[in-house]
Amino acid sequence: MTDEINMIKSPIPEHLAIIMDGNGRWAKQRGLPRISGHQQGVETVIRVVDACVKQGIRYLSLFAFSSENWGRPRQEIDALMGLLTQFLASQRQKMLDDGVRLRVIGDLSRLSEPIQTALADAERETSQGNALTLILALSYGSRDEIMRAAKQIARQVVEGDLDIDQLDNKTFSLHLDTGDLPEPDLMIRTSGEVRLSNFLLWQAAYAELYFTDVLWPDFDAAELQKALDDYSSRKRRFGLTDEQLQALEEKTN
Repeated sequence: MTDEINMIKSPIPEHLAIIMDGNGRWAKQRGLPRISGHQQGVETVIRVVDACVKQGIRYLSLFAFSSENWGRPRQEIDALMGLLTQFLASQRQKMLDDGVRLRVIGDLSRLSEPIQTALADAERETSQGNALTLILALSYGSRDEIMRAAKQIARQVVEGDLDIDQLDNKTFSLHLDTGDLPEPDLMIRTSGEVRLSNFLLWQAAYAELYFTDVLWPDFDAAELQKALDDYSSRKRRFGLTDEQLQALEEKTN
């Protein structure tokens, strides 16, 4: 419970998750091809990573490509993968200089072998970064992640490596892609849509949610600050009463 009290009292989220939405609409409003919106979206990623480092946020999860996105036109998928490759190449030194560690979650087996290699190389090269962990969700769907975790657990039970009576929320969480990461404190979605779209469903059980009409390419440090100010004004209870929280805070002080 001490960890939860620390999260309740913290004015800045330790872990920020963002559903980056609105690239296509941004381009359409300007009479540009969809790829232009995605290109501008990459620039926003760079700005937001910089802002998070300055704010002292320790973990930033970005929903970059969902498992459902594989149903998009092949041309758009190829363009997105090209942008990912360019991002990894262009930002490698900056991540090293700024202490940004890259982590990737999702069903990476669906990605091409060259992209899998590039991602693995970037994760290895930035593994010592201690300012910010940047988590890219690629070919990711939370239901798929939960199903994969359930299968891993079932296999361990069948093979005798796990006692079913020892299975609890903590043990289950360790089998998720984010097993070694803290749960998100704040989740932002841009573009005016008000849903989680299969992103971090288990992990975001107690996350604060923030929705903005701003399209992702227009999101910047000022818009991030608005979300952080809103977050700092909220009181996180984790199912407890105000009286219980006050008693716990007094006990930990």
